[in-house]
Amino acid sequence: MTSNINRTALVGKKLGMSQIWDENGFFVPVTLVDVSTNVVTAVKSEDRDGYKAVQLGYGAIDPTKVTKPLAGHFAKAGVTPRRHLVEVRTEDAGSYQPGQELAADTFSDGDQVDVTGTTKGKGFAGTIKRWGFKSYRRTHGSHKNERRPGSIGACATPSRVLKGKRMAGRMGHVTHTTQGLTVVSADVENGLIAIKGAIPGPKGAIVLVRSAVKGAK
Repeated sequence: MTSNINRTALVGKKLGMSQIWDENGFFVPVTLVDVSTNVVTAVKSEDRDGYKAVQLGYGAIDPTKVTKPLAGHFAKAGVTPRRHLVEVRTEDAGSYQPGQELAADTFSDGDQVDVTGTTKGKGFAGTIKRWGFKSYRRTHGSHKNERRPGSIGACATPSRVLKGKRMAGRMGHVTHTTQGLTVVSADVENGLIAIKGAIPGPKGAIVLVRSAVKGAK
């Protein structure tokens, strides 16, 4: 199980894409992620909570906009209120302390990471755009059938549309994890990490960067 391994993590904001030179003189496309205000707000233990995890807080928020229960939660951890809270399961949760700040050097150059975020919303889309259906022919007697989905089920048996049938609907705006990305650089001074390639979500999206689960020990 993925919860039975040690996983380092940071919550951040996607700033956009850029490109940098590598040591071989090639341009490398990277995504810049701001991870400047990460702090541990709670630590879960096997004895007290039934599992091991670390809760991370990210992003400043006006204290007057925080509910009393959350205000007490932050006060107990000894940290200022944070806008976003994310929990990450890891076996070494006991090595963290509430109030501990985490910087960009949590990850090193060359580390493999998994990035979780919410994909861009595309709105209502048909089957061709949403699922890659083939369009119907536009000649030989066909009339306004180019983008229709075709049959969605049999008439008598089963006399219904089966669950999971690929049809038109809202596309995007779902949680997605891109695995096995490489950390190109970690800038502690500016609180930035550069990840090779693209990650889910638009600019300004909140993402969770975790050490890669595949190949982890």
